[in-house]
Amino acid sequence: MRLRNIKDSDKKLDEHPKVINMEKEYKGKWNEKFGGDNPIHIEIGMGKGQFITSLAKNNSNINYIGFEKFTKVLVRALNNLSEEEINNVFVVRIDVEEILDIFEEGEIDRIYLNFSDPWPKDRHDKRRLTHHNFLEKYEKILSPKGKICFKTDNKNLFDFSLEELKKYNWNVEKVTRDLHNSIYVEDNTMTEYEEKFVSLNMPIYRLEAYKNNM
Repeated sequence: MRLRNIKDSDKKLDEHPKVINMEKEYKGKWNEKFGGDNPIHIEIGMGKGQFITSLAKNNSNINYIGFEKFTKVLVRALNNLSEEEINNVFVVRIDVEEILDIFEEGEIDRIYLNFSDPWPKDRHDKRRLTHHNFLEKYEKILSPKGKICFKTDNKNLFDFSLEELKKYNWNVEKVTRDLHNSIYVEDNTMTEYEEKFVSLNMPIYRLEAYKNNM
């Protein structure tokens, strides 16, 4: 579905206290921005913000940063960020390609990849957020005990991701091809897309991955 333009969207983002516009200045200093040394979790492709806002509200001992490169989507997420008085979440409007310019090595403890674009054509495989080019970036910014948490409704993307992770020596665990009929659903926080897919009885694929022995 094509989103309509929102009047003064850039101004709204510039003025919103939860939107960081000079994100590269905080590289290695994000805990100073949050005012504490809690673990930092990021969501790449946060959409309208339901997932990351819910996590931030329920986990005051963790700091969250949401990535969203599309202005029209991010403006809609501001409603979720404004409705709740939460002090442990910020968002950035930037492409994940620049992630190494934003975070220092080992600065992040968890990366959430939720319902990323599957880029179904083979020639577009490098755009998939679980392609090894991205995995190399994630490995650099993750702490020694850091993890990737990945969910998708797309079987082909899930199979590709599993193969890519194993090929490049990531440890994979908590794998399920039907999350909502598995033991892992108890700790699950849903996104807007996920709610829609579950209502249509579509299976949700999920895994966690880490690089070092834990």
